[in-house]
Amino acid sequence: MADSYYDEIEIEDMVFDTKLQLYHFPCPCGDRFEISLGDLRDGEDVAVCPTCSLMIKVIFEASDLPQEQPVKTEKETPRQIVAVVGM
Repeated sequence: MADSYYDEIEIEDMVFDTKLQLYHFPCPCGDRFEISLGDLRDGEDVAVCPTCSLMIKVIFEASDLPQEQPVKTEKETPRQIVAVVGM
C-alpha cells in the first residue's frame, strides 16, 4: 500500500526552528506539520501533524540541510580557587 500524502512541500517553503532543530509547515487543522533535522538526515521525508492524521512529503536534498548544531547544556557556574595563607 502506497503512502497517502496531503501534499508535497519543498523544504525551502518550510520554517526551520534553530532552537528545536526541526522544520515546520502550517497544517489545515490549525496545528503544524513537523519533522526534525535528525530525521531528515536519516533519510525520512514525511512530516506529520501531531493533531490530525495528515502527512506531507518533504522534498529536499540532504546536501542542502543546515549543519548540525551541538546540543547546548546549562552553563556551569565557574568555580573559584581560593588559596588560604597561614598567619
